[in-house]
Amino acid sequence: MVSVVHALPAEAEGHEAFDLAARGLNAAARATLLDAWHWTTELYGERKLSSGEAVLPHAQAMAVILAGREIDLDTRVAALLFDIGGSLTEYRDVVEQRYGKTVVDLVAGLDRLTPLRLLMRDSAAEQQTEVLRKMLLAMVADIRVVLLRLASRTQTLRWLVDNATPQRQDYARESLEIYAPLANRLGVWQFKWELEDLSLRLLEPETYKRIAKMLDERRVERERFIAGAIERVREELKAVGIDAEVIGRPKHIYSIWNKMRAKHLGFDEVYDVRALRVIVATVPECYAALGVIHNLWSPIEGEFDDYIAQPKGNNYRSLHTAVVVEDGRSLEVQIRTREMNE
Repeated sequence: MVSVVHALPAEAEGHEAFDLAARGLNAAARATLLDAWHWTTELYGERKLSSGEAVLPHAQAMAVILAGREIDLDTRVAALLFDIGGSLTEYRDVVEQRYGKTVVDLVAGLDRLTPLRLLMRDSAAEQQTEVLRKMLLAMVADIRVVLLRLASRTQTLRWLVDNATPQRQDYARESLEIYAPLANRLGVWQFKWELEDLSLRLLEPETYKRIAKMLDERRVERERFIAGAIERVREELKAVGIDAEVIGRPKHIYSIWNKMRAKHLGFDEVYDVRALRVIVATVPECYAALGVIHNLWSPIEGEFDDYIAQPKGNNYRSLHTAVVVEDGRSLEVQIRTREMNE
């Protein structure tokens, strides 16, 4: 076994990236993450991944991404150690002693996925990718291994946006075929949205910029409208005895582009450019809130989906509707319970 000496300079506490990676952790957990942060700084040195990105900032960015999703300490530590898989036999005792067996298992699980990742790159057919997604899920005993892979791929795409390489479009296509559908299957929407948006940015940069520009040009107007709509919906629900959380739903450029392409729509005709999410306590309140929304504004025919009565395959549950508001334009509304939202 190789002995490892950890240097823990005090100035690392307060380092912006580390502080982001340690969000939500107590003092003991923060100290454990800091230990792994410094060890991997020494361990990785100037090593690079096959994409061309340096290993160390990739690992640190993975930990930051997972912290943003409020993932536990063990997974964040495993993110920092993600590239020692090939050397895990050498370091196993050290890793287990310092960070526990769960971290060892997560790193080992990531290492076992490496041959499957190579197989993915040689497979483009839809049926093959579906089989690969199932294999990926079947191969992992702990779903956090998949979250680590999704975080790693998200960081790779972020890096490729700023670093032109010959493989960048291959990574983007693979992300749309494998990783975004996998995130969708698991209901990890934040990963799905970002993987899709980053992939579109790499594959169709001019289209991405055009939609982003249209969104930005109308940002002030949209934010003003959303603020007013939130207050109005909240007050109308309160008047019928429903205590609801009403929020503006964030834009998702890939979904806007996909709807424009699939339905031959103009930008103004896409319903989720302006969108609300209504969160209530119970299922009956979901349907009561739907009635309130449809009394406020006229529903658009063919744009209502009841995923509460008929959940999606991954057990996603919500009511979706789109309405025409006073300015003649559309507004998408999602209604769900707090449990469904979580």
